[in-house]
Amino acid sequence: MKRIEALRRCHRLWWLSVVAMHWSLMVGNALWIPVPGLLPRAADGMRRLVDRERALAAEWSGITVGSASGPRMDRGAERRGLVARYRWILEDPQRLREWRWVTLYSFAGGLIACVPGALVLYGLWGVFLAFFGPYLAGRGAGWDGLWYTVVHVTDTPTAVMAGLLGLVVGAAGLWLAPGTVDRHARFVRSTLAPSEQEIMAARITHLAATRSDAVDTSAAELRRIERDLHDGAQARLVAMGMTLDAAEHRLAEDPEAVRVLLAEARASSVAALQELRDLVRGIHPPVLADRGIADAVRSLALLSPLHTEVAVDLEGRPEPPVESAVYFAVAEAVTNAAKHGDAERLWIDIGYDVARSALSVSVTDDGRGGADPARGSGLAGIERRLATFDGVLAVNSPAGGPTQVSMEVPCALSSPKTTSC
Repeated sequence: MKRIEALRRCHRLWWLSVVAMHWSLMVGNALWIPVPGLLPRAADGMRRLVDRERALAAEWSGITVGSASGPRMDRGAERRGLVARYRWILEDPQRLREWRWVTLYSFAGGLIACVPGALVLYGLWGVFLAFFGPYLAGRGAGWDGLWYTVVHVTDTPTAVMAGLLGLVVGAAGLWLAPGTVDRHARFVRSTLAPSEQEIMAARITHLAATRSDAVDTSAAELRRIERDLHDGAQARLVAMGMTLDAAEHRLAEDPEAVRVLLAEARASSVAALQELRDLVRGIHPPVLADRGIADAVRSLALLSPLHTEVAVDLEGRPEPPVESAVYFAVAEAVTNAAKHGDAERLWIDIGYDVARSALSVSVTDDGRGGADPARGSGLAGIERRLATFDGVLAVNSPAGGPTQVSMEVPCALSSPKTTSC
């Protein structure tokens, strides 16, 4: 059954190559015909087709084929003529590989994929000749008779030989099918995967962007702290100093008024202390530093207006910067669910993927859905916060809900867990 399934996959890969060759005609026409919007749509369809090849290589053979998306074409460049349209394809290495695939390499990939199926079909023809070869030969099947490889089918013995040889050929096709699927996946990787230089360039670009985001975020955070201190605790401390100064001047002549002033100063000190505690909690919650991400998220769930369930499966603690980034990302997701999602229940799952050495977090709510990182600053902020640590954010939020926000951050667990999960 496995070989028959592999044969079916070979047929599917061959069919995809046929579709790719037809799609290359559309892309070629889009290059020559200056219809607004035609070339970007053709290129997007080309990319979807190639992404399907990548997905099948990963699903069927476990071979990951990387990609690097290029910039979309602006309408000005599209209208500037044939040269500009060709440059849009040729200047992006990833898009150039995809174009070469649909125009050239898909033909070679189709040849690789069709070999097992062709052998099986040819083997069935041999079996057919075993039963009907003598009859067809007797009716004059052709000017040189019926041939199956090197066997000239003229009577029953030669027909049986053709049938036996057909069984061998068909069995060879079935035997080759699983390896052909893997060979096709390796061919896809060799023709579509970016080079080491491109991977390094993309990595440098990503690091430069995340570094810039981290610097901007740190500067904004420092400004927020400065503003909160100036408008909050500092103002209260100044007021308390003025109150104590007034109490000092009236100490001898009006002790009762001094008592009122001291009570007011004490209230100001209590309020200033509370604001400082709130500020410190906004910078780095004490429970996060003392107990780790598990208990910090549990305390966050207790303060949430939603009915929240937290499940944690961690054998240790991530590094403090990663803990802090993930905590505030979860806090933002919880706030979004309560503020914008019209949700009533919330589920938070935190675990560690040993195979990928990554901390994974999922925040799911039963709200109305429709969340989109491209339209909301909150989700975009989470994405920027995680990108500093090479983390990724995935949002699945169909209209009507539910909404699932998944986060994954590469990290190591540096110490054994000290809290119960």
